[in-house]
Amino acid sequence: MQYRRTILKHIDSQINTKEIIVITGMRRVGKTTLLRMIYDLIPGKNKVFLDLENILEQKIFEETDFNNILNNLKPYGINQNEKSYIFLDEIQVKPEIVNALKYLYDHHNIKFFVTGSSSFYLKNLFPESLAGRKVIFELFPLDFDEFLTFKNVEHETSIESDFMQKEQNKNFIKCEKLKKFYDEYLTYGGFPQVALADNNEQKKIYLNDIFNSYFEKEVRALADFKKITVFRDMLILLMQRTGSKLDFTKLSSELGVTRETIYSYIAFLEGTYFIFLLSPFSNNADKEVSGAKKVYLCDTGFLTHLAKIPEGSLLENSVFLNLRKYGKLNYYQRRSGPEIDFILPEKKIALEVKSKASARDYFNLAKTAGSIGIKEFYVTSGMFSYETGIIPAMDL
Repeated sequence: MQYRRTILKHIDSQINTKEIIVITGMRRVGKTTLLRMIYDLIPGKNKVFLDLENILEQKIFEETDFNNILNNLKPYGINQNEKSYIFLDEIQVKPEIVNALKYLYDHHNIKFFVTGSSSFYLKNLFPESLAGRKVIFELFPLDFDEFLTFKNVEHETSIESDFMQKEQNKNFIKCEKLKKFYDEYLTYGGFPQVALADNNEQKKIYLNDIFNSYFEKEVRALADFKKITVFRDMLILLMQRTGSKLDFTKLSSELGVTRETIYSYIAFLEGTYFIFLLSPFSNNADKEVSGAKKVYLCDTGFLTHLAKIPEGSLLENSVFLNLRKYGKLNYYQRRSGPEIDFILPEKKIALEVKSKASARDYFNLAKTAGSIGIKEFYVTSGMFSYETGIIPAMDL
């Protein structure tokens, strides 16, 4: 059974445009499945799905004269006299294909859809050669809405309603019904394969396999890190510090490497979607605030399986992953004093995360948010509360 991902509705609007559709994201988030779903949406037969990990299908593009590629596609049913749709899975395996894509895009009526497993690699591969010719979509592990869909649980999608409606429409019975699913989501995360696994032991096996696959196929294959064990140790340290500010000097000292080495490790982890960095908030929309960034992981399943972090940090990471769909995120903290976990600057909304929120938490948030001119604010809670201004985390 195929489950529709939220991002598909955004890709739908681009299917009939000329631009190349690029779907990127870390391994095992469902890029190939999504690509096949898009393939099935295209009417007619003038289309082909090619797996570039297949050596025979790689050979289609191994031509000095790129026009000959069209002849190579004829046995696959592609008629060059009509608009054709070519789907290329795992393009990072054959990066030189990008030059052929550029030529065919410029000279023929072809719509390309491609996937690649690493933004670190793809962003270095695509910017110049396909400038103005591509639209990039990033696919992540499931958010909680998608997780419920994968579990075949009927629910109202949360992204369509605003935060005020979320707070007003919260329902204790609904939250109680969904609690076991949210607990599972927190514990095992949102990788599709893990979500669909029949039992917890199988989920753990898949999580371990996904992590090892990332380490072997992304870190060892793409990175040129001489001290791979130090990189691994830093990865564990970052997991344990989820939701905390990065201190490069301290990491450098603990791991016995230079700050420059730490910077390169962090850049790689961020580029391959394993971690996400959150910048401080500024009231000046045109000015990026300098200051320590907070770190979050790509999936809570890794945190519980590999790091065993506190419940509050796990919940905060989950809230971060589910807030991304609403736009850019920042955090706020004075040099000394109260902090606001998340700010949506484009919506001018502040959110604080608590495992068990109270009216006092909302009062404190109101005071801090007001001091920086933010008039809409909510506490998001791991446990249901009838108090005003508190939204259940599972409703985000």
